[in-house]
Amino acid sequence: MSTCANQSEQLVLERLSSEDPAAVRSAAFEAGDMGLESALGLLVQHIHSPNPGIQEAAEDALRKIRGTAVVSAVAPLLRSEDASVRNSAMDILREISSDDIKAMQLLVQDSDPDIRIFAADILGTSESPMAVAILSEALFTDTEVNVRYQICISLGELGFPEAAGTLSKALKDEEWVQFAAVEALAKIRADSCADILINALRNCSELVASTIITALGEMGNVRAVPILLQRLDEASGPLRNKTVMAIVQILGAPSLGLFAPKDLTKFRTYLLVALTDEDEDIIEAALTGLSGVGVGSVEASRAVLKLIERLDPMRGHDLVLLAQRCLASIGYTEGLHEGLLSGNDQVVQAVVEACGSIGCRRCIGLIIEQFFTFNRDLQRLAIYHLAASADKTDVSFFMEVLEQAEDPQVIKEALSFVGQQALCTVAAPQLLHFLEHADDDVKEAALDACLAMQSPEVNAQLTGLFSSRNPLMRLMATYSMGRIDATQYLNDLSVALEDEIPDIRKVALESIGGICANRPELLTLLAPRLSDESREVRLALVELIGQIDTVQSTELLVQALGDEDNWVRIRAIESLGARRITKVLPTLVQMLDGSDLLVVLKIIEALGSIGGKMAFRALLSLTGHSDPDIQSAVSEAIAHIREEQGEDI
Repeated sequence: MSTCANQSEQLVLERLSSEDPAAVRSAAFEAGDMGLESALGLLVQHIHSPNPGIQEAAEDALRKIRGTAVVSAVAPLLRSEDASVRNSAMDILREISSDDIKAMQLLVQDSDPDIRIFAADILGTSESPMAVAILSEALFTDTEVNVRYQICISLGELGFPEAAGTLSKALKDEEWVQFAAVEALAKIRADSCADILINALRNCSELVASTIITALGEMGNVRAVPILLQRLDEASGPLRNKTVMAIVQILGAPSLGLFAPKDLTKFRTYLLVALTDEDEDIIEAALTGLSGVGVGSVEASRAVLKLIERLDPMRGHDLVLLAQRCLASIGYTEGLHEGLLSGNDQVVQAVVEACGSIGCRRCIGLIIEQFFTFNRDLQRLAIYHLAASADKTDVSFFMEVLEQAEDPQVIKEALSFVGQQALCTVAAPQLLHFLEHADDDVKEAALDACLAMQSPEVNAQLTGLFSSRNPLMRLMATYSMGRIDATQYLNDLSVALEDEIPDIRKVALESIGGICANRPELLTLLAPRLSDESREVRLALVELIGQIDTVQSTELLVQALGDEDNWVRIRAIESLGARRITKVLPTLVQMLDGSDLLVVLKIIEALGSIGGKMAFRALLSLTGHSDPDIQSAVSEAIAHIREEQGEDI
């Protein structure tokens, strides 16, 4: 080692011995980075430090140095009376025990059972195949049950299939050890482990059997199903329910239907019983199973509805949703009718949801039959599903809803169905009546429903509202003209552009704008709106002409740069930048002074898009700007110009 290295090492050791906590901590980190084995004594001593920072640095250093020397130095700390020191030693050795497996083997044979437990725990994280042999030998020789328990747990953590034979023998040990062995075999998950657990089921206590059955369900090995089915008749209630859950976990709902008819009937019965369990995992499995084997079963429907009735709607929300899906999978049965008549809102809601998902005529009929007995929220839910599943034969029901309902949301769904789905023109007079409803959303739904019919008579009534003194009627007429055929109503729409109501002018502008792409000369009609007193009208026009790439639209966009509203100017800047209109560069550069930050950022972006020497010079002048947002935008814009135009700038 060089003199310089010796001096550096000596300095680290001196600082590790310092009284200054900061110096000790930094020296510990340096010792770890240098791999300084000569510092081991001091580092181990600092594991005892009451200063958390020093203790952390010492632990970090020992982990980095690693090796047999570190294992030997840290292992004695396992005997400390200080729990924090023992825990630190455990954490370090869990990471580095593979550096000296033989030293760990000696600890597994220690006279102190606590040390043997610690050593077994540590070996479980070593990832070393050698640890399997060491732990397996100790499992057969150790007299302390807690040590044998930890050995089984560690063999499971290691996950090597070679441990299966050892764990198989552990299943003949005390129950406490058996539980650990089952857990370990489940973690290893090899086919041999499943076979061992299956065989162990034939001769074990009910408690161990429960653990094994749970493990088999989690492992998902199909070979366990036959013996689990055999045990169903023999098992007690709780154990039978766990067995049912395991079978469902292994096979899943679709495969359950492949059982022989006799087994299928029996299994369905056990699923119904499992629904009454208090364990939510078992209930979830039972619902999943019934989704596969309960189709068409009225008993299954009734059992699921009883479950829903007893579930807490808040704590059991997920189970309620799963139960609703189960009902839908079972399909229509008389149980659904009974549920609708139950008087329990949670049950009724579940039935409505299920019927909506099933969507068959009988389910639709059930909801229609009981609709007017529902409260407001249930009516909203029911009408939503009915509007999605009903057909033209149900129009009379929806018309009755329109006559009786008071809730706007219910009315909207009914209007949508009658007008947009059923296209029932005979209902037009009633739908037109809702144009005068107090709720604006209902008015809008009624208008859309009337327009969807595409009836000349209805269209005439809608457009005829244009002569009304009521601004809202004129607004709906103007909107209707645009939806029906803006070209046909161009004269009226031109008149609407001058209406005293800004919203009407805006709708007229948008209606004419819809045909400007094919008839750009119509921009002449719209151009005066660039001076409209309403900011919303001007903004709508600028957004519209931004989509029409003609000389006239470009001139209008340039004119919009002088608008008093920031957003009107911003939309114009964006469109001109996208079109790369070079003639607006002087105007944009001039606008940099005195504009708000957002406008300036948009100008910078547009300059980057348009490019050229003028834009480049203007951007260069902003590189030293004090605002970081402007600096960032300028950098991006310059980079874009250089990428696009290169040496030409």
